[in-house]
Amino acid sequence: MGSVQEGNNAVRLPVINISEFSVGVGKQLLDAAIRYGFLYIDTDGTGFTESMVDREFELSRNFFALPEAQKKKCLIDETNRGWTGMHGEILDPKTQRKGDFKEAFNMGEFLNGEPRQPMPQALEPHIKELADFERTCKKVSDRILDLLGLGLEVDEPDFFSSRHTQPSGCTVRFLHYPSISADVDYHPEVDIRAGAHSDYGSITLLFQRPSQPGLQIMTSDQMWAPVPVIPDGYTSATFPPILVNIADLLSYWTNGLLKSTIHRVIFPQDSGPGGGDRYSIVYFCHPGNDVELVPVPSKLVAAHVLEDGTQVGYGGGAATKRAITAKEHLNNRLQATYEFRIQKTSEDGPAA
Repeated sequence: MGSVQEGNNAVRLPVINISEFSVGVGKQLLDAAIRYGFLYIDTDGTGFTESMVDREFELSRNFFALPEAQKKKCLIDETNRGWTGMHGEILDPKTQRKGDFKEAFNMGEFLNGEPRQPMPQALEPHIKELADFERTCKKVSDRILDLLGLGLEVDEPDFFSSRHTQPSGCTVRFLHYPSISADVDYHPEVDIRAGAHSDYGSITLLFQRPSQPGLQIMTSDQMWAPVPVIPDGYTSATFPPILVNIADLLSYWTNGLLKSTIHRVIFPQDSGPGGGDRYSIVYFCHPGNDVELVPVPSKLVAAHVLEDGTQVGYGGGAATKRAITAKEHLNNRLQATYEFRIQKTSEDGPAA
C-alpha cells in the first residue's frame, strides 16, 4: 500500500442532494458508488437537523467520559451490542501492531422506540432521542437504497429497501478516538485509530465533527487519500454533510459493480503528538437477518464482470448452491473481528 496522502491529495467526492426522488439523482449516486464507493449526502431534506446531530454527539461524549467500570457494565457480547474499550478491536490484524486506538458503543435496532439491549444508566433518560436518530438513519438509508435501485434500473422499485426489515444487523455506533499521551506505547508510523477495512453491511452513514479529520480511503492506484470532513464549497462550516459508503454486502449483492472501498482512520499529522480527540457516529445498514441475497433484477448487475472474467456474489449469478442470508454474511465478517466470536463458533457453531 502507498504512503499517507495529505493536503491537496484529498479525494474529491461528489455532494448529492437526495431531496428529489428521480432517476437522475439515482444515476448520480450510482456513478459515485461505482467510481469511489464513497459520496457525501447534503443534509438538506434528510430529516437530520444540526441540533439533532449535535445532541447525539453530546450524548456520545457524556457516555465515553464515564469511568471505565461503568462502561464495562454494558460490555459488548456475541450480539455485537455494547461497549468495547481501547484495543478491543483489530480491524487489520495482518499489519497492525496492536488493536485499534479507539473505544465504541454499539446500539442495535429500536423496536417501537425501545432498545433491544441493556442500556447504560447514563443513556436511559435519552431513549427517545436515540430512537429518533436511529429511525431517521433508517429512513435516509432506505431512500438512498431506493435511489440506487433507480440508478441500477432494477425491475422492483423498492427491491433493496423492502428487504431491509427487522430484525437485522443495523447498528448505531458511537466512536471515540482519544488523544494519546506521551507515556503511552504508541508509534505513529504503525499505530492507527482504526485499521484498514471495508464495512460489512449494505451502506454506512458517517457523521463527523468539524476540525476532527483522520479518515482515509484507498484509491484505485493503491494510495491512501484523506477525506475532508467538510468538502470545499459546502454550504455549512458547522454541520458537515453525511458521508456515505458502500459496504461489502451491497457490493457482493451487485456482483462487485458497486465498490466497497477499503478505508481507515489515522492520527492526523498536523494535530500534534497523539492527535486531538475525534468523535464520530456511524449507522451500519443491513438487510433483514433472513433475507437471501438473491440475484438483483438489474441488467447492469447481470452484465458486470470483473477484469479477470469472474463474477462475485450470488447477486451476479455466481455458481453457488443457494443464496446466503444477510445474517450469514454478517457473521462471516464479525468472526474475524472479535476473538470471542471465533471461540463461540468453534464451540457452538455460528455466533448470533
